[in-house]
Amino acid sequence: MKGGGSARALRRLLLVLVGVLYALSIPWYRRGGDPAELWLGLPDWVTVALLCYAGAALLNALAWLLTEVPDDVPPEESSR
Repeated sequence: MKGGGSARALRRLLLVLVGVLYALSIPWYRRGGDPAELWLGLPDWVTVALLCYAGAALLNALAWLLTEVPDDVPPEESSR
């Protein structure tokens, strides 16, 4: 695969962004007792969490597309 190093770096960046999205999905930014606003028919913190999870799934799929998985490894070598 050409550009294996750049693909590896991009994959790592995508996985870091997945972690950032998971951290942003936690409603730690809200104060206790604040009234929830409705976004897309859901409380704002739920909408933010769902969008973060969808973004994380998309970035994870892109990271897997950049991952090279060899199919030609004999079974006896893969168990070592």
